[in-house]
Amino acid sequence: MTTIRRRAGALGALALLAACSSPPPASQAPRPSSGACVSAVTRDALPTWARGGFSDDGTGTPHVFGERGDIVAVLFNYPPVASTDPDVANKILWVSRVPQRPMDPLKIRAVLDGTSTSVARQIDGGPGPSSVNLPKAGCWRLTLTWSGHTDAMALRFS
Repeated sequence: MTTIRRRAGALGALALLAACSSPPPASQAPRPSSGACVSAVTRDALPTWARGGFSDDGTGTPHVFGERGDIVAVLFNYPPVASTDPDVANKILWVSRVPQRPMDPLKIRAVLDGTSTSVARQIDGGPGPSSVNLPKAGCWRLTLTWSGHTDAMALRFS
C-alpha cells in the first residue's frame, strides 16, 4: 500500500509539474503590446559586414537589425517621417549579411501595427541605398524578402 501511495504521489507531482510548465492556451498567452515598437535602434558600431562606404565603424549612425540578423537598416533620417509626399525622403541603407543574387529586388511588406493598413515597397537591385516612405505615423512591422532570404523588423515612423 505504501508503494502505491508513493507512486500515486509521484504521478500527481509529475502532473502538477507538467501543468505548471505547459504554455498557456493561445487565448491566455501574452501578446506584444501594439504600442511598443520592438526592434531596437542602436547607435553602436556597425558590424564589419555592414561598413562598406563608411570611413569609420559607423558609431553614432542609427541602425536596426532584422530579427534574424540577416539584414540591417541604416537610418540616415531618424526617426523616419511618415508622409505620402514624394519629396519627403527617408534615406535608408539596407545591408544584407547573406549572399545576394545580382539585381534581385528587396521587397518590403509593411503593416501598421494594430491596423489592417499595409503597403508594399520594392527596392530595385536589392538591398542598398533607398528612400522608403510610409503613409502614416506609428509602428510599422516590415517583412523583407530578397534573394531567397526573409527577415523582419519593426520601425517607428513619426
